[in-house]
Amino acid sequence: MRTTVGALLGSVALLAITTTASAQTALTIATVNNGDMIRMQGLTSDFTAKNPGITVKWVTLEENVLRQRVTTDIATKGGQFDVLTIGTYEVPIWAKQKWLVPLDKLGADYDVDDLLPKIRAAVSANGKLYAAPFYGESSMVMYRTDLFAKAGLNMPEKPTWDFVIDAAKKLTDKTAEVYGICLRGKAGWGENMAFLTAMANSFGARLFDEKWQPQFSGPEWKKTLVTYVDLMKAAGPPGASSNGFNENLALFNAGKCAMWIDATVAASFVTNPKESKVADKVGFALAPNTGLGKNANWLWAWSLAIPAGSKKVEAAEKFIGWATSKSYTDLVAAKEGWANVPPGTRTSLYRNADYLKAAPFAKLTLASIDSADPNNPAVKPVPYVGIQYAAIPEFQGIGTAVGQQFSAALSGSTSVDAALSAAQSATEREMKRAGYLK
Repeated sequence: MRTTVGALLGSVALLAITTTASAQTALTIATVNNGDMIRMQGLTSDFTAKNPGITVKWVTLEENVLRQRVTTDIATKGGQFDVLTIGTYEVPIWAKQKWLVPLDKLGADYDVDDLLPKIRAAVSANGKLYAAPFYGESSMVMYRTDLFAKAGLNMPEKPTWDFVIDAAKKLTDKTAEVYGICLRGKAGWGENMAFLTAMANSFGARLFDEKWQPQFSGPEWKKTLVTYVDLMKAAGPPGASSNGFNENLALFNAGKCAMWIDATVAASFVTNPKESKVADKVGFALAPNTGLGKNANWLWAWSLAIPAGSKKVEAAEKFIGWATSKSYTDLVAAKEGWANVPPGTRTSLYRNADYLKAAPFAKLTLASIDSADPNNPAVKPVPYVGIQYAAIPEFQGIGTAVGQQFSAALSGSTSVDAALSAAQSATEREMKRAGYLK
């Protein structure tokens, strides 16, 4: 009899262990290696404490690698990831392909109506949210107020490219390793092409005309690329063709850039004394223009999404609801200060007096986001949606190939004319292959 009871108790214990093990859900999350995402990883214990049945594994990748891995995985239904970090480019394309789970179960207190209208629209399709924005951004000028004052220069709130170019040359002191301007040069459709396409918009250029004919052979793109290459040669840091967002952030924080035109999300890092040597010497202005009615600013949101066919949808929804909620913002504020909360996603943040006081860049960030118009990105009419990209599946490959040509022009391994000619030819071939052109 004792043996039977012992066996029974052992079976119960084994069942309890098995049940506990089966109740555990392990989420694998693919994300980008930038500061806000790394900060989120550091706060994951808050999520797991509130959701004891869920564990989290992070796969953190450089931006170009992340895009390649995530795109390959979702297109092949590889199932490597339960939560994807994707951008405004992918959401409408992947939603149309039915590759994403609609996010309509993020919790009763999620308040989807609080999302900034332009950001919400960018991660929605047919009125449904298919990705939840972790942070939103445009782009703007970040500059050294001390260097400007020393040179007797005053940064306008709405600078022109002529002003920026002149100031960059005056502020360059190569013997002291201080460069007038730092700009993206690393090849990639989300790296140098994000900056250059936004810049080209301000010069009156466009990616395609209304009949989907590529426009890299036009005078507007030539003026854009000549201006960019000449400016970087005169006032940029050495090795600029290898510099993306993270590399330029490091240069600016080390005091080596008088100006940096890049994502508004960088503002909290360049003003953080724990990370930046020049934190108390940074000013902000809108991205430059040429007087044609378009600034060189973009619209983007790094967002969290769930691949269709996932077997862990409920747990993934809980994670996304936590990471993109108002309560997560409060958590970051409590741990890191209001200036370091993820920006650019919620209307309520820009009505928060504590945030506005702590973040001198807040109003300009919102103004930059509000002025970005993905439906009308260029001076001339275009057939596509998107500012620093065209929201068509083919653009990822096109942008990467063109970005390689433009990076080569910056490094001096090819000429501007040759880079533009190669970009035009490669894009025409791809658009013909895809059926846009005859």
